[in-house]
Amino acid sequence: MKYLRVVTLAFAFLFAAGPIMAQSSTNAIEKYFSQYIDDERFTVVYISPKLFKMFKKLDIAGMELEDDEAEAIMDMVGDLEGLRILTADEDTEALYQEAKSKINTKEYEILMTVRTKEGNNVEFLVKDEGDIIKELLLLTGGGGDEFVLLSFVGNIDLKKISKLAKTIED
Repeated sequence: MKYLRVVTLAFAFLFAAGPIMAQSSTNAIEKYFSQYIDDERFTVVYISPKLFKMFKKLDIAGMELEDDEAEAIMDMVGDLEGLRILTADEDTEALYQEAKSKINTKEYEILMTVRTKEGNNVEFLVKDEGDIIKELLLLTGGGGDEFVLLSFVGNIDLKKISKLAKTIED
């Protein structure tokens, strides 16, 4: 599904990679992710906590960023700790059901769900602490032609997102 790729990439760049998961969720997502990381049927993206720590160490104040938008993005990236993406275009219903059974989605709040008439499901789930998003999880699959599991971990500050949105508007 092309629209899912666009939405996934938009969230990936918007949040530049996100939140900290609770230990039980982390283990389930890591286990699910590691189960398929070497499976040729999947497209796999993994950005480690180390890369985000490296971003955090960059001297943003000393950098000559071209605009306020770039500075706001760099500020957000420093709070992120990991990104995992799995996509597949076969057995989407089975993969979706397996992910739903292995990942305790009851630990999350639903931000948005979409179910198409073809039976494809899209779920945006979140764990937060007030204005800080600890984890953003996207799960899609079912009757459509693509399975997607996207997990951002870190500390996404809604105030920083608002600041970024304002710089984009200007």
